Amino acid sequence: MATTIAIIEDNPEFLNRFSQIIQSDPDYLLLGVATNGLDGIALVNNGRADVYLVDLGLPDVDGIEIIKHAVKAHADCDVMVITVFGDDAHIIKSIEAGATGYILKDSSSFDILDCIRTLRDGGSPVNPMIARRILQKFQPEKPNGIESIAITKSLTSAPPALTDRENQMLRALAKGLSFKEIGETHFISAHTVARHVKKIYRTLAVHSRGEAVYEASKMGLLEM
Repeated sequence: MATTIAIIEDNPEFLNRFSQIIQSDPDYLLLGVATNGLDGIALVNNGRADVYLVDLGLPDVDGIEIIKHAVKAHADCDVMVITVFGDDAHIIKSIEAGATGYILKDSSSFDILDCIRTLRDGGSPVNPMIARRILQKFQPEKPNGIESIAITKSLTSAPPALTDRENQMLRALAKGLSFKEIGETHFISAHTVARHVKKIYRTLAVHSRGEAVYEASKMGLLEM
């Protein structure tokens, strides 16, 4: 089944470009578009899309509010910000609102499609420049000496807490199973699997299946 996409973008040129990109790939179905915030809210209300591409600079409603509304209305959807804003304030507000991806409008067609695939695989794609800014924003100052050793030990003494279901999902990911296969094994939908995987990624502070398996192996989570 094709992944459904909705685009909320007020610039006609960008809207046309993004629409063409989506329509060029048979794996995606353009569910609808909106050229302002109010129409974007109506678009969210009138039907669920798998992925919402949201511009932050809308003329009537803050794009952040659109993100919050979409996530509240459709808990299992993904929202990817696609914007010209690369500053800390917009990035942090978008993530706090529930965006699971953040890329800039000058990204290539390939990058946009690849980011959507990553989203649906449970990842959180961001433009490389944006990723660096996020890491710099949240990276704590490095302590020195004995204090550093004590903090390191305290951080590595126990693995992150995952629920029993999340541990099941993690082991299934390590086996290379698809979301659909995992869902069939555990009698849940692929969308439910995706939600569990996203929580795992957040807990392990990773952005892909490979990173999750690697970090889990180092922490001994796959041996538990």
